[in-house]
Amino acid sequence: MLFRKDMLDRIAKGEVTLAFRRWLKPTVKAGGSLRTAAGVLSIDTIVAIDADDIGANDAQCAGFATREALLAELESRSDGTLYRIAFHRSGDDPRLSLRDDTTLARADRDAILARLAGFDKAAGRTWAEHTLQLIGARDGVTAAEIAKTVGMEKLKLKVLIRKLKELGLTESLAVGYRLSPRGRSFLGKT
Repeated sequence: MLFRKDMLDRIAKGEVTLAFRRWLKPTVKAGGSLRTAAGVLSIDTIVAIDADDIGANDAQCAGFATREALLAELESRSDGTLYRIAFHRSGDDPRLSLRDDTTLARADRDAILARLAGFDKAAGRTWAEHTLQLIGARDGVTAAEIAKTVGMEKLKLKVLIRKLKELGLTESLAVGYRLSPRGRSFLGKT
């Protein structure tokens, strides 16, 4: 479930607690969580509804000035079932503190190396540590540049780079990537 930047800011402030989405199949479930740039969201409920069931208060809780504005947004996506998703911000993204942790003991380094080897094995090719080196060479290096260098399709590579982010090793920039402090420590670039 994706949110626009302005909506993420309002979610972080607690102003937005509902979302409405049309999906062929829901991408979240009640009781689950979702990591966003606004922090971790706990999904309270997800209910299939009709557009007629949306009230003015629902629209405001979803970050829209009026019910009509929300309905206009929903009309742009006509495929699938309409869902009302209630959520609350339950905390910060744990990757934020992880990526700032530069105190890597030998066991931490070994665990990261094992995960990188696992990523390579799952992909059927060596890419993880080489990709980290490329990201470490220049802040803002793009997925397209890395993909060309490692000989991989850009969208596939972006999915793989998210795995490096999960380990707290990289950060996404407005354009491209950079190593996090943890990633720099891991590669000895501190």
